[in-house]
Amino acid sequence: MYESITQVRVRYAETDQMNVVYYGNYAQYFEVGRVESIRQLGYTYKDMENEGVMMPVIELSIKYLRPATYDDLITIKTQIREMPVDHKIEFHQEVYNESGKMLTSGNVKLYFLETKTWKKTHMPPKLHEKLAPYFQQ
Repeated sequence: MYESITQVRVRYAETDQMNVVYYGNYAQYFEVGRVESIRQLGYTYKDMENEGVMMPVIELSIKYLRPATYDDLITIKTQIREMPVDHKIEFHQEVYNESGKMLTSGNVKLYFLETKTWKKTHMPPKLHEKLAPYFQQ
């Protein structure tokens, strides 16, 4: 299993009139977590796109447990629990507050697609190479 941690400070513009993070912004926090998890492997989403592969979201599930508020430092935990074997990849994500309490959990499924044709493809070899050590038994 691969796991990464990313921290983000809640900006004022991400909150609603109640000073609570607007629920739709958690999808963006999940995206930050996914992009940074790939970067922490030594590979970037931009590298992937330059190699002709993109990863559109095909499914998103979020469970809201507690609110985050303006200026909170939140921690986004991102996990890949299974090595992708075809055109799909799934990220499991959790958001925590500074006290370590879980605020939100969810999972995001994406496809690997060829940028030019939008046809399903496999994970780029360089990303596979970076992830493989985390899935050896």
